[in-house]
Amino acid sequence: MQVTSHEPGTFCWAELSTSDSDGAKAFYKAILGWEYTDNPMGPDMVYTMIDVGGSVVGALYQDNSGQKPPCWGTYISVTSADEAAETVKANGGTLIAEPFDVMTVGRMAVVQDPTGAVFSIWQAKDHFGYALEYEPGAVCWNELMTRDTAAAEKFYTSVFGYGIKQSMMPMPYTEFQLDGKSIAGMLAMKPDMENVPPHWLIYFAVPNCCAAVDNAKSLGGEVLFGPFAVPNVGNIAVLKDPQGVAFGIAGE
Repeated sequence: MQVTSHEPGTFCWAELSTSDSDGAKAFYKAILGWEYTDNPMGPDMVYTMIDVGGSVVGALYQDNSGQKPPCWGTYISVTSADEAAETVKANGGTLIAEPFDVMTVGRMAVVQDPTGAVFSIWQAKDHFGYALEYEPGAVCWNELMTRDTAAAEKFYTSVFGYGIKQSMMPMPYTEFQLDGKSIAGMLAMKPDMENVPPHWLIYFAVPNCCAAVDNAKSLGGEVLFGPFAVPNVGNIAVLKDPQGVAFGIAGE
């Protein structure tokens, strides 16, 4: 659906940091139908806006610093980045980057929760975030993978005021809610993921999950999980792009 703003506490932006922007563009265009607009940001930086049917759904950029592995980053909308940053610190979170202005488009900070997962907070100015969600090619879900669900639950409910809904799918599953609406999920990481750090996993909607999985494999992607049928949701899978970045897909 089309959106024109994001309420505080909701997820509002998806950003890919990659080691190969051209390779990532080709892969995700084939899987998710993305189109791109490159925006030079200096001699060594191009920030690429991603759109589906003319609606912005995220961004990507090539990181040549070697300081972190390629990854998808998720952003949560806040009214004030400075106030939210203080709340983060008061509840055991760490600020990887203190609040700073991104030109005139917004103000942000990079956060690590007490269990180790990283995300960003975004105070919108000229740019409110993605304009399309829950449609093919757009973000449809964010899911926290962590080894300490109790600590994570305490942190996110305290910082963002989330309500909690517990279920079995068939493993224990937590949904974070705002005004009774589920906006994200949380899963405990399994022992076989001991080498994977806690993280937020972004899911993108696709028309057909199995077809998208086959397409990803043919283009050098890797299947980490699925396809798997989820009641009242459809089929989901977790993939890794050719640059080694994990993401989820959900569809029929």
